[in-house]
Amino acid sequence: MPPSSGTPSGQPPSGTPGTPPVHAEGHWARYNAGQGDREPRETLRRALDLAGRETGRTAVDLGCGAGRETRALLDGGWRVHAYDSEPTMLSATDRTHPALTAHLLGFEQITELPPADLVYAGYALPYQSRASFDRLWTLIRAALRPGGLVAVDLFGVHDAWAGTPGMTFLTAAEATALATGLTVEHWHEEDEVGPAFGGPKHWHVFELIARV
Repeated sequence: MPPSSGTPSGQPPSGTPGTPPVHAEGHWARYNAGQGDREPRETLRRALDLAGRETGRTAVDLGCGAGRETRALLDGGWRVHAYDSEPTMLSATDRTHPALTAHLLGFEQITELPPADLVYAGYALPYQSRASFDRLWTLIRAALRPGGLVAVDLFGVHDAWAGTPGMTFLTAAEATALATGLTVEHWHEEDEVGPAFGGPKHWHVFELIARV
């Protein structure tokens, strides 16, 4: 289940379960402030193991937040394009790193992605409308180079936050269909109560890693 400390990228840091306060003023800045010391997400660690240790490749980090996963990618020798709509993005990494390109953009503002060997989005893609989600997924698929990996955490329809306006929740069939034509390297579904910043909530999460 998602951890209680170093909560999932994109998870609100306050509020009660069932009412994620994603539009509260200063919300994401407060969330990012507490993310610097946690370990990188398990989905990214799996993707890096699958990708191997070759350096100089390009990764995209969508919804990078404080940049904990961005930092892990840079440390692993990747060139990283990091995207987020929060001005406090990348507070947990070196924004002057020569291999880092920061894009202060919301998902709905992204019109293209650079060719990439890895596209990662940890608990971030659900925080947009379904129309925006589908459009961005098309861009993700188009950006992947041959052999490239996409690694994402998605919310399912049983999640306590399901039905929140402006968010996307998928059935298992919808989530697996995202990888049509790709080779699925990892798939895991969590559907249970677990810890969160605002108190225990029911998590429904799909971990998906697929390769072109």
